[in-house]
Amino acid sequence: MAYKNVAFIPLRAGSKSIPNKNIKPMNGRPLVYWVLDPAVKCEYIDKIFVSTDGQVIKQVVEEYDSDKVIVIGRSEETARDESSTESAMLEFAEKYEFENIVLIQATSPLLEKHDLDKGFELFFSGKYDSVLSAVRQKRFIWTENEEGSYSPQNYDVQRRPRRQEFEGFFVENGAFYITSKQRLVDTKCRISGRIGLVEMAEESYFEIDSMHDWNIVEILLRRIKSVESNEMHQSIKNIKLVITDSDGVLTDGGMYYSEDGNELKKFNTKDGMAVQLLNEIGVKTVIITGESLELISRRGKKLNVDGVYLGIKEKARLVKKLAEDYNIELSEIAYIGDDINDLESIKMVGFGCSVSDGISEVKEAARYVTKAKGGEGALREVADLIINAKTYYSPTIKC
Repeated sequence: MAYKNVAFIPLRAGSKSIPNKNIKPMNGRPLVYWVLDPAVKCEYIDKIFVSTDGQVIKQVVEEYDSDKVIVIGRSEETARDESSTESAMLEFAEKYEFENIVLIQATSPLLEKHDLDKGFELFFSGKYDSVLSAVRQKRFIWTENEEGSYSPQNYDVQRRPRRQEFEGFFVENGAFYITSKQRLVDTKCRISGRIGLVEMAEESYFEIDSMHDWNIVEILLRRIKSVESNEMHQSIKNIKLVITDSDGVLTDGGMYYSEDGNELKKFNTKDGMAVQLLNEIGVKTVIITGESLELISRRGKKLNVDGVYLGIKEKARLVKKLAEDYNIELSEIAYIGDDINDLESIKMVGFGCSVSDGISEVKEAARYVTKAKGGEGALREVADLIINAKTYYSPTIKC
């Protein structure tokens, strides 16, 4: 199969400075997961290929559980200590059809989706043949002269600039590199021709090559995610309406039949309590489903939800109408879904959620993916987040 844009993430098993570095837990997750997140979310990337010579690494990456990610092998020749990253890229290029490639390195866990988006937008602007990521540094550089004295390289000591007036210089941070397959094969280099640059956040300067780097990046990542968690808390705190799909969220998505041929559904009592708890704090609940089964309507009435809408094919249109009817903003709505017909709604609301066994596209678009599968209390899990946010700040909320 031919792809337009692919991501290539090389994970060598024989890391010397930090054993098993690429899958070593950083803030509770394997290091590589932190770069898989933005790569999976980046809509420019069609497929992500993780190249490794390690069986344990293969298993860990497969546990990330995204249809967008494929683990491929890496030959012994390209996995040696002295082997270049380009050798692995060229080996990959010989076996797979694609137009453009972005090299992403797991040692840059502060990479964000918007960085990759900017990179591809710059690459497709037609101005550049390749694009790389970098960080601006405002430091004065000195070099040693032959006679042993030192000279400044980027400023005049007689006219020392103030920091706010100094443009500084750019340093590669190693997060990503974009080029075409043709240029990669022709030049055997990850970047070539006219090169563009994406400036990333200053804290992304560090590449992990030692435990010193690791400790610094882990602290930075924890602080950044804490801020994001607080932002999520603020958005959840404003939720006034929770909308949930039925089949695959309130149920396990299975099809059951009685002896007389009537279709049955398996619901979870935890979700029933969720509706009651949300009602107690003034949050309304609505069920929207593409099915037309009366038993869903009966279940909704038993739970005392504020509305049950059956046979809905264009769910997003109804979500907008409900926002108007309840006189609330879309940002004040939480939506829980699992399948492609929930995708637009999940993207448009303030807190879009997917159950853990939802399809990949839905999980990638969701702000929050529940630990529970459909029919196992996913609504209750989301309800608890909302209740906690409205009553006190819960540090367990994670982006």
